[in-house]
Amino acid sequence: MPAILFGSISTVADTSEVQRQAFNEAFAVHGLDWRWEQPDYAALLVSSGGGDRIADYASSLGQTVDAAAIHRTKSELFQQRLASEGVSPRSGVVDTIEAARRDGYRVGLVTTTSPENVAALTAALVGRVDIGGFDVVVDASQVDQLKPDAAPYLFALERLGETSADCVAVEDNVGGVQSATSAGVTCVAFPNENTAGHGFEQAAGRVAELDYAELRDLAAGA
Repeated sequence: MPAILFGSISTVADTSEVQRQAFNEAFAVHGLDWRWEQPDYAALLVSSGGGDRIADYASSLGQTVDAAAIHRTKSELFQQRLASEGVSPRSGVVDTIEAARRDGYRVGLVTTTSPENVAALTAALVGRVDIGGFDVVVDASQVDQLKPDAAPYLFALERLGETSADCVAVEDNVGGVQSATSAGVTCVAFPNENTAGHGFEQAAGRVAELDYAELRDLAAGA
């Protein structure tokens, strides 16, 4: 049975700006005078991994920080923001999931964010997107290698009992596209607010709105 695999929480609901704001709040909590404006953050998103992003940024400034501690604070603040402010599904997401279910497709989330972040998004989207009802949900706690490595997608395929040729992935960042394609999964780029300026040369296509028929055709023709 074919599957549509959402590749990050920001392919379901655009949380990118919430993430950026949480980073800036975490910097202040830890006594840092850093502030990532949108152009800065967009450039940093070329690489994957929030903790590594903090460490690399500190290194570029010649500073030493506890990147792991800052990232934990950022994650807590991000989860609080989702609970208090909420988010909405991205354009076409709800219709795509409903149509996929009607056609017997399986639906998954293949992310390498924390399980706590996945839980926070799941709670924020209750009644609109049932992430808890997805056929597979992969998070950072389940794989040894994170994106852009192929491991998260290979793990999802094994869990589903599917071959890569039967699936199509939806990703919003370059590292995610690389992860999917490295696993042999056809991938559509669905950039978020802060990755819209990135190049997605490895993707089979790029869309501003999800369309189930397009994804279905890609899965069938992979």
